[in-house]
Amino acid sequence: MYPVSPQAYDRAITVFSPDGRLFQVEYAKEAVKRGATAVGVVTKDGIVLAAIKNAPSRLLVPESLKKIFEIDSHIATTASGLIADARRLVDIARLEAQKHKLSYSEPASVEMIARNLCDIMQVYTQYGGIRPFGVSLLIGGFEDNEPKLFEAEPSGALTGFKADAIGMGKKEAEEFFEKEYKEGMGIDEGIALAIAALKKTSADSLTAGKVEVSIATSKKKEFAVLSEKEVEKHLKG
Repeated sequence: MYPVSPQAYDRAITVFSPDGRLFQVEYAKEAVKRGATAVGVVTKDGIVLAAIKNAPSRLLVPESLKKIFEIDSHIATTASGLIADARRLVDIARLEAQKHKLSYSEPASVEMIARNLCDIMQVYTQYGGIRPFGVSLLIGGFEDNEPKLFEAEPSGALTGFKADAIGMGKKEAEEFFEKEYKEGMGIDEGIALAIAALKKTSADSLTAGKVEVSIATSKKKEFAVLSEKEVEKHLKG
């Protein structure tokens, strides 16, 4: 039997290493860790998604940077990692949500959309000639009048959370949530908590132009992006 070169495990998505690892999936997770931090917080009366927008040049138009994407009026997602990969997954999720609405005359559930995306992400870890998606998603929305939040990883793993973070500041933000998250907090408290978590993970001072926040409340169950003035108010709070 010929020995297998270590490089074979590194290059082939379909080959497990002797210790049971898929290196290409791990590299995809490393791509996520290089992305700007994004967080999600579930409150008693809504859900908050917030993300840092990195502007590498003062010539860049801030409005062209998007980190939070609407899938349906009641479902939105924020991403960290390769945003081009995220846009592709968002397009798939939007199509699935509309197909479900047309077929069953009811909105798609948050978990169904999240599971569908994770199924696709998992498929991209087991066939040659393709690569895993280099992005993690926080998918939030309303399901049976309850706010829900899920994390989708490059491996296709799906996990539900009350508060979660992705990107380079994941560890620091999760430690902050473990200490500060409280059951029954309101939507304003959720926004403050999300922004405070982003501040903890950022080496630079955050401004309203560098932070994107979207919320959905139990009254409307539709996502709305906060204006820079509203974000600035919470940053100063």
